[in-house]
Amino acid sequence: MTTTDVLALWILIFVSIILIILLKKLLKNKGKKDLIKIFIVLFNLILFWLISMILQIILLNKYDISLKYFFDLYYISICFLPVAFYFMTIIFENGKMKFKAKYLILFIIPITSLILLWTNDFHHLFYKEYSMNISTGYGPWFYVHTYYTYLLFAISFIKLLRYSIKNSGFFSKQAMILIIGALAPIIVNMMGSIGNYNISIYATPIAFSFTIICFSIGIFKFNLFKLTPIALQKIVDRISDGYIVLDGNNIVTDFNKTFLDIFKVKPEDLRGKNVIDFFESRNMSKSQIIKILKEIQKLNNNEKTVSFEEKFEKIKKYFRIEITSINSEDTSLGILLLLKDITQHKEDMETIRNNQDILMERERLASLGQLIGGIAHNLKTPIMSIAGAAEGLSQLIKEYDESIDDPLVNSQDHHEIARDMQAWIPKIKAHTEYMSDIITTVKGQAVVLSNDEMTSFTISELVKKVNILMKHELKNAYIYMNIIMKTDENLTLSGDVNSLVQVINNMISNAIQAYNGERNKNIELEVTTNGNNAIFIVRDYAGGLPKEVQNKLFKEMVTTKGKNGTGLGLYMSYSNIKAKFGGDITFNVKDGVGTEFNIIIPIKK
Repeated sequence: MTTTDVLALWILIFVSIILIILLKKLLKNKGKKDLIKIFIVLFNLILFWLISMILQIILLNKYDISLKYFFDLYYISICFLPVAFYFMTIIFENGKMKFKAKYLILFIIPITSLILLWTNDFHHLFYKEYSMNISTGYGPWFYVHTYYTYLLFAISFIKLLRYSIKNSGFFSKQAMILIIGALAPIIVNMMGSIGNYNISIYATPIAFSFTIICFSIGIFKFNLFKLTPIALQKIVDRISDGYIVLDGNNIVTDFNKTFLDIFKVKPEDLRGKNVIDFFESRNMSKSQIIKILKEIQKLNNNEKTVSFEEKFEKIKKYFRIEITSINSEDTSLGILLLLKDITQHKEDMETIRNNQDILMERERLASLGQLIGGIAHNLKTPIMSIAGAAEGLSQLIKEYDESIDDPLVNSQDHHEIARDMQAWIPKIKAHTEYMSDIITTVKGQAVVLSNDEMTSFTISELVKKVNILMKHELKNAYIYMNIIMKTDENLTLSGDVNSLVQVINNMISNAIQAYNGERNKNIELEVTTNGNNAIFIVRDYAGGLPKEVQNKLFKEMVTTKGKNGTGLGLYMSYSNIKAKFGGDITFNVKDGVGTEFNIIIPIKK
């Protein structure tokens, strides 16, 4: 055994051991995806070739065995390796492979080659003579087999290169590892077969040692089987969010089509560029770039996701930017920067806010109209009473004037006329005070939505305001409101009394409307306390609320009034009590009986 044979033997044994370790790892992998299965096939073919070579080195020198038998043995691997490699490329490109009948054509030349090789002594179409050197003794079919092999490898390389160039990111590292690894033995074989170099037959399998090293790097370093192959690019190109992947120097290594579409750029405008330079070229503000850079620096060896919103003025879009560190087994693979387009969301929210403002303004106008109606009614009665008093006083004045020169009228009669006139004064005064109360109450409600006045007020004052404002609506609806006072009416509360009046009035209006025009019904306004809370209960007996309304109450604007309601009243009432009093509104529904709303106001001491 020569020194070359010994060296080749140890190299082949070393590579075989590595292959066995890799095979053992692959066979333990659960799920057995198509990519793993094809690698198992590839590694077995290579291992069979290596073992055949090892046997050749050991046995050829000890025993008188024809070289032909070893050729017949390891050519089983040589013939089918190109086909297996081509299948690996298809799987790597698409994620899986469904075997089709047309693929059987690929096996015609390999099977023919084996048959001609095993029967070579009868026709010498494959080998004219067997030699330890690659470059000697070829028959005509050998060239058919060789060129077919190179063609399959060439097609495989072109497919892998095409996707590597297209994607040029982390996924392409897998493709490049496979290409570099597979090229080594092919180049060696080509040099011996058609390059007229005197190369030992051991050179090609030894070159596969480099292939095994590359595949090992792909499996252990880049998690070849733990990531979806390049076919994933087809999926990520279709998602609505744009992304880029950065290396440790903030260089763009990967991206999807959505990102290109967002900024209207070509792949060459982005690939290999520093992300900061790219954003500067897009006229992003300096503060935005600094913010993104700081967040990226914070994420070194940190798997947390940072997100924030930014507006890109040049393209007039809002984005939620999410930055995540990509780590694998304590190794940083880069930074993922995801851009979620929230422009439509922002525009929708603005539209909602504008519509809500319009609805609120309509609600204000509706409330104002209701107030005006109440003013007209509430002022009409005292004005008529004052007018009647004025008429009575006029009659007394006329009577008094006529009696001045009447000798029959004595002083006692003058005193009686004066007493009758005096009796009208308290009545006029009471009516004017009532009018004053109405004007004060209405004035407070008219400015309630534009002026938050924090004052102290008693429950008695509050109920009085409610009574004045609701008197007209209750009378028109022929509804009776019973006030049940279960606490000290002089109990003092603090806050915007006008807002609270509006809320209670809204509840009473809802209770009136719950009767759907039925007359002679009752509503109760009960005032009580529970611990440190004052509770105002508005109770009706109109049968209760539908389940679908109960589930949405206070969560969104709902109404049972159809086109005649907006749902804003109750929604705003809840918001006012929460915001201005730190209180709450709850409700209880008794099906078939009625509904009660509880307005809970903290008592501040």
